[in-house]
Amino acid sequence: MMPLPNRFLTSVLIRREGELMLFDCGEGTQVALKRLNLKWKKISRIFISHMHADHVTGLPGLLMLSSQVDREDPLHIYGPAKLEKYIEANRKILDMYINYEIIFHAVEEGGIICEEEDFYVEVFKLKHTKPCYGYNIIEHDRPGKFHPEKAIELKIPVGPLWAKLQAGNSITLDNGCTIKPDEVMGDKRAGRKFSYVTDTQYIESIAGHVSGADFLVCEGMFEKGLEDTAKEKRHLTALQAAQIAKDAGNIKRMGLIHFSPRYTDRELYKLLDDAKEVFPDTILCRDLKKIEIPYV
Repeated sequence: MMPLPNRFLTSVLIRREGELMLFDCGEGTQVALKRLNLKWKKISRIFISHMHADHVTGLPGLLMLSSQVDREDPLHIYGPAKLEKYIEANRKILDMYINYEIIFHAVEEGGIICEEEDFYVEVFKLKHTKPCYGYNIIEHDRPGKFHPEKAIELKIPVGPLWAKLQAGNSITLDNGCTIKPDEVMGDKRAGRKFSYVTDTQYIESIAGHVSGADFLVCEGMFEKGLEDTAKEKRHLTALQAAQIAKDAGNIKRMGLIHFSPRYTDRELYKLLDDAKEVFPDTILCRDLKKIEIPYV
């Protein structure tokens, strides 16, 4: 709920194939991004979970800063309907200079909200004191491994024809023989899945939505023994977050975020220990921490 000297408010950045996607934008987000020395104009999409100040107060500054980097591409922002009013009010009251297009996408129901050639983003409902949403980035299956020895055996000349096969297209050789991709390619390989969950009380449906995530970022605000407090404030304990990861099945790793300010940095081990009791592959997410999500 409040920024601390060494702990900014909630924000998670995904870098995928050169594209940057931001989840929530709490106070201090642009400071953290600046310390990472990232190119602002590479942020193509911003996903906001809900309209509480600790998740959106960094947005006006970030929008103004993006006008200083000769941005040409539009910025897509996804979130509750009130988010558009918040952005427009700030633009008018602060007389914000914006020299690029902002495209707002209202999130109201679950389902796919963004689909590209090789990945899509879906949203699902959480249960908080305001309308709140979780997000998944899911990559489509990748082509199988290319076997050059098979291509050579089939007398396919090295060059553009190999690239066409790797892209999933059939080719025809000069002798009239047609070669299909599966003759030189292995089985399709799974893409990656990233899940983002914060500010919600425990509900069983979350596990189904995040199932199969290679990396789940999930709030773990309180330690065990404070379940009543968590339920009253509609938040999760670290133990409940771990239960979600366990019930989801096939979660590779989970990173805890959104810690109560009652815990100093030295006391966060209490939350980690709680989660590890149920889901051992849990880590604490810290400011500026970089986490790789490898292909399987």
